[in-house]
Amino acid sequence: MLSHFRGIFGGATLHAMGVTHQTTTQTAIAASKARPSSGASPEVFIAANGCFWGTEHDFVKQFKGKGLLKSAVGYIGGNTADPSYRAVCSGNTGHAEAVRIEYDPSQVSYAELVEFNYAMHDPTTVNRQGNDRGTQYRSAIFAQTPEQLDIAKKVTAEVQELHFKDSKIVTQLVGPEDGFKWWDAESYHQQYLDANPGGYVCASHYVRW
Repeated sequence: MLSHFRGIFGGATLHAMGVTHQTTTQTAIAASKARPSSGASPEVFIAANGCFWGTEHDFVKQFKGKGLLKSAVGYIGGNTADPSYRAVCSGNTGHAEAVRIEYDPSQVSYAELVEFNYAMHDPTTVNRQGNDRGTQYRSAIFAQTPEQLDIAKKVTAEVQELHFKDSKIVTQLVGPEDGFKWWDAESYHQQYLDANPGGYVCASHYVRW
């Protein structure tokens, strides 16, 4: 069986222990105060942090009605076109499982999304989240613009200092110059945990602060 289906009960238990996220980094707090009042065009946030089912579920739960316009899970950062789930799970395509969030920057900032991404997974494990192991489960942020990359770097440094003093964040910060392409995952993966409430949840996916 694929590693997604290991440890189902432990993952569900830890997920239930999550708390309501509170923004803590200076960059994210400042960005929340400086949001445009209205009329901003939608923007995109993409991140990978293990099994994409739980990642999408947690982002939707946190930001639905608070700026999240659309979410999708898919594959990014690999070296083959139009990869399948099974091919990505083999670890041979180079892709990571990821979430793509379209959001309204007048309601939530990119910096706030970056910080929440760190709060809901373990960014200190290389190519692993919980029982899920492999490059497809790596922690990474895929910035769409140089400005997004700069914000991601600032928030990462602040999260490191505030929340991970005893371990090093290993999240890859990938800029647009690195050239990456997004591929939507198969339809049955989209909002999987809404359709399958008892489905697998990675043990590392819960809100830490």
